[in-house]
Amino acid sequence: MAVSIDRTRGALSGTRHETANDRFKERCNACLWGSIILATVVHFGVIRFFPTLTAADVAFGITEFEAIELPPEIEIPAPPEQIPRPAVPVVASTQLEEDVTIAPTTFEENPVEALPPPPSEVERLIDRPVFTPYTVAPRLVDPQRAQRIVGQKYPAIMRQARIGGTTRLWAFIDEAGVVRRCVVRESSGYEELDRAAISAMMEFEFEPALHLDKSVPVWIDMPITFTVVESGY
Repeated sequence: MAVSIDRTRGALSGTRHETANDRFKERCNACLWGSIILATVVHFGVIRFFPTLTAADVAFGITEFEAIELPPEIEIPAPPEQIPRPAVPVVASTQLEEDVTIAPTTFEENPVEALPPPPSEVERLIDRPVFTPYTVAPRLVDPQRAQRIVGQKYPAIMRQARIGGTTRLWAFIDEAGVVRRCVVRESSGYEELDRAAISAMMEFEFEPALHLDKSVPVWIDMPITFTVVESGY
């Protein structure tokens, strides 16, 4: 009852006592305005003393490239035609005489040691263009070098006469990528250009053909073109 009487007296007298909540609000207001003033000063200082930004030089030049005419893609010869099946044998009606005998055979005149060894696979394939199974076709090691070789082999007399042409060649490339033989498939119409094409082809370097991760010799069909370059002024 004493507490109620004190509160009643305070209300009747009209006096207001400061509470902890009032003091907390006053401190919060002071902190709020102090924070706003401090943030304003910091932002002004950052803007005032921030270093001046400059754009860097990002200019670049243009590199010109010269277009070089490369030899066309390699064409692999078509597989050989299928060998026809032999005909059914026919029994001859002629009767052989009983006294017919086979001449005696002897190996004394031709001993096995004196016989030449059988030809290797490369020697058999190099005789004429035939198809060889492969999984990866041979590829020029340096097409630009091949183009320079063609230009060097161009006969001067044909160049001066402004005569060009294309010679298609059969080229045999062994398992090391070396050109072993060249045969003219389609002539350019000029023997000088055909000989120059063969000479240039023999100096090309190839990555050998592969069949199941094994290097194999193959014949390829490749055109060699001699073109007169127009010089402008």
